[in-house]
Amino acid sequence: MVSRRIVLGTVVGAATIASLPLFAAQNPASGPVARYDVKAGTVSGTAAMGTGSMMGMMFGGRAGNNVQHELLLRLGSTEAATKGDPRAEHFMPAGARLGKSVLLGTARVERAEGDQLPQKPKGRLLIFWGCGANAPKGQPVIIDFAKVAGGQMPAGIWSTTIPRDGGPSLQNSRTFGHWPYEDGKSAKPDSSLIGAHRIVSNYAPEISFTAARDFMQPLQVTNRQQAAGATMLSWTGILDATGYLAFVTGGKMGPNGEMGDMVIWTSSATRQFGGGLSDWLSPAQVTRLVKDRTVLPPTVTSCVIPVEVRQAMPDFSTGTLTAFGPEEDFSYPPRPVSDAIPWRLEWNARIRHRSVTSWMEAQGMPMGRIRAQSGQEQQGQDQQNQEQKKRCKPKGLGGMLGGIVRGAGGC
Repeated sequence: MVSRRIVLGTVVGAATIASLPLFAAQNPASGPVARYDVKAGTVSGTAAMGTGSMMGMMFGGRAGNNVQHELLLRLGSTEAATKGDPRAEHFMPAGARLGKSVLLGTARVERAEGDQLPQKPKGRLLIFWGCGANAPKGQPVIIDFAKVAGGQMPAGIWSTTIPRDGGPSLQNSRTFGHWPYEDGKSAKPDSSLIGAHRIVSNYAPEISFTAARDFMQPLQVTNRQQAAGATMLSWTGILDATGYLAFVTGGKMGPNGEMGDMVIWTSSATRQFGGGLSDWLSPAQVTRLVKDRTVLPPTVTSCVIPVEVRQAMPDFSTGTLTAFGPEEDFSYPPRPVSDAIPWRLEWNARIRHRSVTSWMEAQGMPMGRIRAQSGQEQQGQDQQNQEQKKRCKPKGLGGMLGGIVRGAGGC
């Protein structure tokens, strides 16, 4: 049954006011009782491929046109569940191709996101940042892990100026639910968000809104080495992108196959790594970051990676390019026309968008050329990869670096 409630919906552009932490509406007299967070992502490149396909691409295969959609849902409430255990259900538009609804689960433990270095790292970490044919004076910043006691994180690696805003969680909600959880469903490449959404639970007011924006278009990136040794990174622009951020990590192998130097580079001109940059940023946040040159403007479609970066990681590298996107905000009841009337907010909801593509390169590694696997082998690899994902979900930049060191995707 369609909710009778009137919903105030706003598509937030790049120049609008930023959402406050936990996206509370501005100046409500009370509430919100419930907060609903939808993260809608488009994933292309190696991140949208199975293990076998990624390995084949690294050693001479083609990346193909793999595109996936990701959908992450989080519901937080100040109320306790009534009539038994917490239950929440999101009724989707037919275009989502997820059936009538998806079930949000309530976890007893949730791992907090954060940037961490691998335990007991070896070698050195070389840090570069900014676009240009050559690294500026003062780069790279070098951290010798042998001098870091017990693998503790050295100060100044990760960004502390861009806060994370992950939305509802176990830590900031009396009752919490999230999806994907245990219903075995996931967004599909042809899933669409456009249409009516309704969230019903036994611990929050009913939430209803109509999404007007769909998943963003996929990014397509080219990575060409120039005559002088620098790398030209180019991509197709996306109409509703608010800004772009590129990140590359790699290294070279030491004796006996052990990790040697680790290298990280970002397109940020302000040496910003991790923190909220690995999150889903609001258009207002991106506008500020474009202004201070942390994020590339939406009109920019290329960035030169300095030659020193490639020289520092001759054996392998992985890269990601993120297009931050628009946001839709909804709340109930609408803000009163008069400030004299108290605004008692029952719920608010937001949909944040982004598009991410990734790639891999392996150079000079004595592993030979791996051909694309047969369909049956690929299916087995993909199934194995899905099982691995269930057991291990690395978070943030630390997970990526940990995967390089341990060779297991952060596990």
